[in-house]
Amino acid sequence: MRTESRFDVSKMAKRAQAKRVRAYVGLGANVGDTRANLRHAIRAMTALPGVRVRGVSRLYRTKPVGVTDQPDFLNAVAGLDVPAGPDPETGALALLSVLKVLEAAIGRKVRKRWGPREIDLDLLIFGRHQIRVERHDHPNRRWLEVPHPEARERLFVLAPLADLAPWLAPVGWGESVETARRRVAAAEPESAVQVVGKL
Repeated sequence: MRTESRFDVSKMAKRAQAKRVRAYVGLGANVGDTRANLRHAIRAMTALPGVRVRGVSRLYRTKPVGVTDQPDFLNAVAGLDVPAGPDPETGALALLSVLKVLEAAIGRKVRKRWGPREIDLDLLIFGRHQIRVERHDHPNRRWLEVPHPEARERLFVLAPLADLAPWLAPVGWGESVETARRRVAAAEPESAVQVVGKL
């Protein structure tokens, strides 16, 4: 019996590229044709090479957070199977970069933080990984942090995320998405987040 002892580098590279992780992306919009922009974003993600959209939450109308003097938002969450990349940081940054390109293509304009948005695509969760990538040009800001640091306290994220993965306990949370949703919802008025249909 012959045993193959050599490493096949090309096969190893293909296996590494084939690895996938489940990522969750938050979608939001409150100016322009919001439903059309959100649908456009889902269609664009579906067309990305190596990306499979595994689920899209219901659509929610939510009250703005931070800057409250602006229109209500429409929010949803999409679950994606995406390439893991050679390492979690590289894979997550690659996905984030694509999301920012999609935002620009759909017509997002640069405004102040927490202001109105034609489209907002946030990488919420990237598999079971906890990732922090610092910005060298802004020492107090990060290029990327997943799980998203504010998601656990934001009902506009938790409600649609619970549609797709109520059982999921993101690393560092110490609770499931559904438990977090119930906890935050108990402190919010019923009007804060309302189901308005599907995308």
